[in-house]
Order: sequence, then C-alpha cells, then structure tokens
Amino acid sequence: MRTEVITVRTGSRPVVRDITEEAARFVAGQGDGLLHVFVPHATAGVALIETGAGSDDDLLRALDDVLPADDRWAHRHGSPGHGRDHVLPAFIAPYATLPVIGGRIALGTWQSVCLVDPNGDNATRQVRLSFLPA
Repeated sequence: MRTEVITVRTGSRPVVRDITEEAARFVAGQGDGLLHVFVPHATAGVALIETGAGSDDDLLRALDDVLPADDRWAHRHGSPGHGRDHVLPAFIAPYATLPVIGGRIALGTWQSVCLVDPNGDNATRQVRLSFLPA
C-alpha cells in the first residue's frame, strides 16, 4: 500500500473543498486498485458530490438544517454551536473508498471527492490518501 498525507486549507468558516485533483494526482499511473481517502479529524468528513453548480452550498445549508449551530449541544468548547461539528461524522463519514482503473479514479460524470469541514475553528485539515494496488 502507498500512502500520503496532504494538507488542505479550509479557512475560518464551513466549507466543502474539492480535493479531486489532489486524489487524481496521487493515483495517476498506479494501475488498478482502490483509493482510500481518510480525514483523521473528529469534525470533518468526505463526500462524493457535484461541485460548482451550487450543490456544495446546498450541502452546507442542509447540514445547518439537520445540525444547527446553536447551544443545544452538550459538547460546548470552541465556537458557538461547535458541538454539532462533532456529530457530523455520523452523517458524513470521515472516509471514502473508490475504485481506480488504469490509474484513474472511476468517478461518475458529476462526482467530485470533497472534504466537508463545518468547523471554522481549524483553518487546515490533513487528508490521508492511500492506494491499494489490485
């Protein structure tokens, strides 16, 4: 297995950051196998969604609807509503495993690999990319 950790700047507000290009570079020329994308953080996840047509903003709005950033959460350190960020991985897993065929990620036409980070308290995130050859 080959593995690498990349650093992704997410900034100070909730964000859906497309990391498809970084993942594609990692598996380029590797043949067939599996790409595992893992976010080793308690308040972030990995999603496969369309980006650039509003879906990324829709996802953040949906998270706000389902997991409001208010004072209802028992987990209360950090910015107001931060407890909801710790619930996020139960809804958006911190990992995804994707097929790689001929050194290319076998994504659907509109799918992108995205880091979902609702936690503005951390400006950067680590993402572990691992490739398991066939």
